[in-house]
Amino acid sequence: MEYVYAVLLLHKLGKEINEKNIKSVVAATGISVNEAAETKIKSLVASLKDVDISKELESAILTAAAPAVVVEAVKEEKPKEEKREAAAEGLSALFG
Repeated sequence: MEYVYAVLLLHKLGKEINEKNIKSVVAATGISVNEAAETKIKSLVASLKDVDISKELESAILTAAAPAVVVEAVKEEKPKEEKREAAAEGLSALFG
């Protein structure tokens, strides 16, 4: 996960996302970069080769925000339904 964070940090700073830069960021946190880590970093860099990180982040933000909008809409609808039910109960009591 720290490698993904390093990529996001490099992206935010406008730096090139390559093995050397990712290793530098990770090493700056105090985490040692061993052979297994180097393999993961190489794989990550290769998988991000043709990815537009800005576009992916924007898509992720929109996807995360969508459920909040739906929940807010549902909260607003509940009182209206309760008012209708109360009105229906009042009418049934009159004509019961």
